[in-house]
Amino acid sequence: MHERIDVQARTLAVPAEPTSSGDVATAATTRVVRFSSRHAWPVIVGFLVAAILCGDYFVRHFVITSDSNKLMSSALPWRQQEAMLDRAFPQRIDRIVAVIDATTPEAADDAADALAGELSSRPDVIRTVTRADGGEFFERNGILFRSLDQVRRDTGDLISAQPFLGTLAADPTLRGILRTVSQSLEGVRVGKAKLNDLKPALAAIADVLEIQAKGKSAAFSWRTLISGRAAKSSELRHFVNVQPVLDFGDLTPGGKATAAIREAAVRLGLTPEKGVRVRLTGSVALSDEEFATIADGAAFNGAMTFLLVGFVLWLALKKARIILAVFVNLIVGLVLTGAVGLLLVAALNPISIAFAVLFVGLGVDFGIQFSVRYRSERHACGDLDSALLSTARGMAGPLLLAAVAITTAFYSFLPTDYVGLSELGLIAGTGIVIAFVTTIALLPALLTVLNPGGEPRRIGYAALAPLDRFLDTQRNWVVGLTLGATILALPLLAGLRFDFNPLNLRAQDSESVSTLLDLMNDPDTNPNTIEVLKPDLAQALVVAERLRRLPEVGQALTLQNFLPEDQEAKLALIDDASFFFQNTLDPQQLEPPPTQADTRAAIEKLVPELNEAVHGLDTPVAAQARRLATALAGLAQAPQSALDQAEHTLVAPLHTTLRQVRRLLTAEPVSLGTLPDSLKRFWVSADGRARVQAAPKGIGNDNETLRRFVTAVRSVEPDAAGAPIFIIEAAATMVKAFLQAGVLSVVAIALILFLALRRWTDVALTLVPLLVAIIVTLEICVVIGLQLNFANIIALPLLLGVGVAFKIYYIVAWRSGETNFLQSSLTRAIFFSACTTAIAFGSLWLSHHPGTSSMGKLMALSLLTTLAAAVIFQPALMATQRRTEAIRKGS
Repeated sequence: MHERIDVQARTLAVPAEPTSSGDVATAATTRVVRFSSRHAWPVIVGFLVAAILCGDYFVRHFVITSDSNKLMSSALPWRQQEAMLDRAFPQRIDRIVAVIDATTPEAADDAADALAGELSSRPDVIRTVTRADGGEFFERNGILFRSLDQVRRDTGDLISAQPFLGTLAADPTLRGILRTVSQSLEGVRVGKAKLNDLKPALAAIADVLEIQAKGKSAAFSWRTLISGRAAKSSELRHFVNVQPVLDFGDLTPGGKATAAIREAAVRLGLTPEKGVRVRLTGSVALSDEEFATIADGAAFNGAMTFLLVGFVLWLALKKARIILAVFVNLIVGLVLTGAVGLLLVAALNPISIAFAVLFVGLGVDFGIQFSVRYRSERHACGDLDSALLSTARGMAGPLLLAAVAITTAFYSFLPTDYVGLSELGLIAGTGIVIAFVTTIALLPALLTVLNPGGEPRRIGYAALAPLDRFLDTQRNWVVGLTLGATILALPLLAGLRFDFNPLNLRAQDSESVSTLLDLMNDPDTNPNTIEVLKPDLAQALVVAERLRRLPEVGQALTLQNFLPEDQEAKLALIDDASFFFQNTLDPQQLEPPPTQADTRAAIEKLVPELNEAVHGLDTPVAAQARRLATALAGLAQAPQSALDQAEHTLVAPLHTTLRQVRRLLTAEPVSLGTLPDSLKRFWVSADGRARVQAAPKGIGNDNETLRRFVTAVRSVEPDAAGAPIFIIEAAATMVKAFLQAGVLSVVAIALILFLALRRWTDVALTLVPLLVAIIVTLEICVVIGLQLNFANIIALPLLLGVGVAFKIYYIVAWRSGETNFLQSSLTRAIFFSACTTAIAFGSLWLSHHPGTSSMGKLMALSLLTTLAAAVIFQPALMATQRRTEAIRKGS
């Protein structure tokens, strides 16, 4: 029985009905192997020199473009509309958005101004810096964008604070603040003011001094003190838009600009310890951080993968010299593929760079198939040269047929509109050709030079003979139950989901993503907006009005929205307030700067005044006055550094508030002509075309919300563009590309198999297990809740490539008369090939990047189903045809 297995193993790839093309392929492969083994050193040196030259070319010309916009064909209508919008408003694209949050409105304003000013001096890494929500225009006229009631309330608050602000404007120092409190107490003493009105100011100043006395950072807001209301979240958050100088040849094109922004923030003291937080998001920051997340832990995962793959290869090949030959063969092939691929596409992209993953998986398969077969032949022949030639004769057919089929499958992606996938198919398909060439040319030469020892034992799994008999005797049950379960589970495919939201593929705790999600919670800052480009502002206004009527649209903006309503009434209120501030905010004469002694004298004067003013009182305001007196008494005894800190905390926001009050009291009527040019350029292009911006109603990152939003807007404006449309259309383009390439590849593989096998029955015996593996993989995805996405869908080409290779190996062996598959060396090769590939790709499961992790999950699952379909289902399926085959031969 064992002798029969070995004899059959040596003829696994010899077709029952050889064709002239098959004979030619076998003869050519045998000649190549013979030549390589006889001239081993020249062949090895030739490949190594080629690898060194290719490696040098790859390093010197390596370019990876992380521009996601280039992953889709520019010929697509929605891409053309998007490109048109980008050309009209180039300041919208390739941005880093610095989101500044502070504990007070003044601190947020100052931080945004300071950061924008600092970054403007870095033209080497930053092209433009703008503040969409700040600057002189909004400081002067921002109050006009409030409602009429809010303007009435704000101007009333200012009028009430006029005496306070007037005194402070003449002496905007800590001494002036203390003197103002002292004068207020005098007003209370003579009956011109109420003590209770001082409670907010006394409490706020006391809070600051007590916090700083504990060695902590404190914040103070005059704006909040004047209004008597807590600041809104919009007042505590500002934005600085940065367009960096990008280097798309770097994995992080905006890395230098990002570093410059962070360095500037630290240099300016914009840190959480000082009450300010600066976070970066935007398209550039998101892209850069994604690559950083992918790289995080990659070295450790790679090392572990290398060790595990080496261990599996040891189990498969048992000899260090054979393993070394397979590794060298794989590395040389990978380097050659990288250089050729780079030459073909000029620049890699985040999708096409996955060629390395696909090459390793399939290259290892070719190497293991050849090496395991060599071990089997070495046991039978004993002689290395004879074993290599027998291996060549046996493996020529299946390896060549597998290589042609896999290459065809990958090349089927070339006609698709998904450029990233198309280029991946081109490089990976070419890599399979290279893997085949190195397997039949370089690997035999390496084996000849390394000269591994003989094989004393048969290669195979004799212990699996009972399972072979079971699959033979119960073949109808195995096939029937497998097909029945697969068909019965088909309704599950209705629950298969494609998660088209790219944010879900990114680490949710990364700064750029968490910041973006935070912005999406606010309808006013949600970046998932749709843009419509119209020839002029008049037409844009009509479109905006139509969009506002859609229930899925939260708001629709044009440049017209920056013209405040009720300007006349608001300006009248501002004029009234301005009357009360005549000459008080800009006094003719300022107090000279105080000395340290002056400030300490003001403290020593105010402390007893506070205690005297509340003597004998037991009221809330009295408690706050005593708190402030105690804090000031401690400050008077503190070192000068504590005094300076208190001065900065209280006076810096005072200067900001005084500046803003001065400007808002000079508000002027706003018209399209008086709007700042930077704002107008953001809404109306240089040639007069106008932009409409629509935001969704509801959760900005919800897939169904985005889908309904896109559908509704495009029903009104089919030529709309923007991030939500890109997300929806990119997903549709990708799914279409895979479906189109899948159908094309299956048809092409079927024709190739028919030309090689000459019988449609044998083609079906090859493809049916493959299709079953694909369907079962997708059904299991539904059961375990694993959604397809932009990242893990790359596993499907691997499933197709590896799957068709395994099935071809078995069908060719079956045609040569093999029946006990599980006992043969072929199953050993397939099993360990699948294990090696599963470990290599399954390790991606451990990645910190959710998209990469999901890719590892789906790849591991697909390899499991492919292996099961190959070693269990396909032998049983082929066994059902044995009687038909016997009858055909008998006739």
